[in-house]
Amino acid sequence: MSTPAPLTGKPATVPRRRITGAVWTALGLVYVVWGSTYLGIRIVVQTMPPFLSAGVRFLAAALVLAVVVACAYGPGALRATRAQIGSAFLVGLLLVLGGNGLVVLAETSLPSGLAALLVAAVPMWLVVLRAATGDRPPARTLAGVLVGFAGLAVLTSPGLSGDVRLSGVLLVLAASVLWSLGSFSGSKLPAPGNPFTGSVYQMLAGGTGGILVGLLRGEQHGLDPGSFSTASWLALGYLVLIGSVVGFTAYTWLLRSAPLSLVSTYAYVNPVVAVALGALILDEALTWPILLGGAIVVAGVVVIVSTERKG
Repeated sequence: MSTPAPLTGKPATVPRRRITGAVWTALGLVYVVWGSTYLGIRIVVQTMPPFLSAGVRFLAAALVLAVVVACAYGPGALRATRAQIGSAFLVGLLLVLGGNGLVVLAETSLPSGLAALLVAAVPMWLVVLRAATGDRPPARTLAGVLVGFAGLAVLTSPGLSGDVRLSGVLLVLAASVLWSLGSFSGSKLPAPGNPFTGSVYQMLAGGTGGILVGLLRGEQHGLDPGSFSTASWLALGYLVLIGSVVGFTAYTWLLRSAPLSLVSTYAYVNPVVAVALGALILDEALTWPILLGGAIVVAGVVVIVSTERKG
């Protein structure tokens, strides 16, 4: 999942500078990889407990990434000050435990495509956070937010009508708010010089938090790894190596190397990928509230991002 503000440091200070091929490559990875993670999560939670599986995913990804960083940059690259580690842990809890963890829990009862469409509201929440901290977004940006919220109202109608659990819808909305808060606050906090090191600490914090929450929820009771399906194991491996190590770090690197408004465009590409994969692979129903509400949300996000890119 998915969301668009600095995690480990300040965004590009010159937003109109030339966009390199590396930026487009990383953006393409985020488009496709994060769009597919909703499908992966849905397959994982079919037979695995939500928070424990999410915790294992990010702890494993953190260890893999730490090894990669140590080999590529030397062990010293993993060093960070207490303030930097504390900031990374806070952002990691908001992003990984709050933002991702609640989505995983929601997908135990919610179609992956619908979850992705609800998460697409992240840029809208970021505008709200900016306005709340004294920024004055352009009128067209605010109009995009209103359009997006109208789309969310349509998307929640399946939950209200009983076709989709309202609790799952509310969990994803809460997740998108927490992800937005983590993304927004990340730009204000001290961060390690190496963005991948920041990702390591964020995933360590979020993964550990996921394990603890899973234990508090009692997910370990009656746990039988032998009952986990092969598909769930493969999906978990995909989420660790591709979704977390590749996707999360590509996103982190983008936030330090590209204009934030460009990075934010993933928010309206991911849901399209997720809805398509959910329908093709899991035969998820494409009901009119999902299609109409999703189109309205994406339209609102397009307005927000296109306006911000002109600003």
